[in-house]
Amino acid sequence: MTQHSCRFCGASLHHSFCDLGMSPLSNAYLTTTQLNLMERFYPLHAYVCEKCFLVQLPEFETPEQIFSDYAYFSSYSESWLQHAKKYTDDMCAQFSLTEKSQIIEIASNDGYLLQYFKEKNIPVLGIEPAANVAKVAEQKGIPTLVKFFGTTTAQALKTQGQQADLLLGNNVLAHVPDINDFVAGMQIALKPTGIITMEFPHLLRLMEHNQFDTIYHEHFSYLSIIAVEQIFAKQGLTLFDVQELPTHGGSLRIYARHTTNQQLPIHPSVTALKALEQQAGLDKITTYQTFAEKVRETKRQILHFLIDAKRTKKTIVGYGAPAKGNTLLNYCGIRSDFIDYTVDRSPHKQNHFLPGTHIPIYAPEKIKETRPDYVLILPWNLKTEIIEQMAHIRDWGGQFIIPIPHLTIL
Repeated sequence: MTQHSCRFCGASLHHSFCDLGMSPLSNAYLTTTQLNLMERFYPLHAYVCEKCFLVQLPEFETPEQIFSDYAYFSSYSESWLQHAKKYTDDMCAQFSLTEKSQIIEIASNDGYLLQYFKEKNIPVLGIEPAANVAKVAEQKGIPTLVKFFGTTTAQALKTQGQQADLLLGNNVLAHVPDINDFVAGMQIALKPTGIITMEFPHLLRLMEHNQFDTIYHEHFSYLSIIAVEQIFAKQGLTLFDVQELPTHGGSLRIYARHTTNQQLPIHPSVTALKALEQQAGLDKITTYQTFAEKVRETKRQILHFLIDAKRTKKTIVGYGAPAKGNTLLNYCGIRSDFIDYTVDRSPHKQNHFLPGTHIPIYAPEKIKETRPDYVLILPWNLKTEIIEQMAHIRDWGGQFIIPIPHLTIL
């Protein structure tokens, strides 16, 4: 058996957190011509480091392979756009950002967030490795650097006189295999009095709410304050505030500054959240070892329901084609024998097939045509938005299936 090392502290990884078997890359959607070709599957096995408590996946595929041509466009979720706009307003008010400030976003996607700073005439720069996604941002007038972020990119920007007053990244910290180089890059790209904000799913909520489907190959790390504080401190950065957010089933927004910048005192929220994690046992290896059985039980519940539904001739379709849905379906072995098709609002996914399961993806209108008995909501973090959009399934007695944290029929 291959011995893996912790990507932060280098310690050997002995302790399993969750083994989800073999799975394809979660955003590797297939065209019709690819259906009969060989598909690559990789181990989807998360470990926890006994030294720093970072939960992580070993790197089986390079970021270049995963992210260079990307199927996820942030602007197709209304609730996510609202979240981005509110963030922009909050940051401008809290940190007095003006037309003289410089905003840099790492993993800026299609400009979903920077467009709101641009509306306020604040200079922006996006850094986005996926050229197909960056092109959409450029079309919105948002200057975007098509590169992976790390010390090399950060040093090049600094040499050109570009450093950030506000350096931000939403759902990117978990996506980088070399987390030390990434955080060191942020330290370089930040002005002496600048501020960093990062948002990422909170490991504590993942464990509490059984969100195992957020484990996929793009997410190299699963983050707690206990781990993140150590990672930032190593690079001369201090966490001075933290907020809990409802996004993605429970996320954190951390605020960081140069350790040498004493103007921003450490808020009690940092100590309080760390204490909460310790109370939940995130500083003890035994806590992590109980998670796997919860995951197996959820799989049994889902399959039991689907088998019974199909035996009684019920029709089931999916809503959404998110990465998390691909983890769930592949781990549970749910293919088109259970789910006829799924739908997605993004035209970039429509007329493709889900990786591994080969379930076809259509536009949402398809549901009205076929009038299924059940709609399985794969992006359960957007269930409120989706149930509202798809309320018409009630007209023919249709019901929604929510798979996480446990099987619920609505």
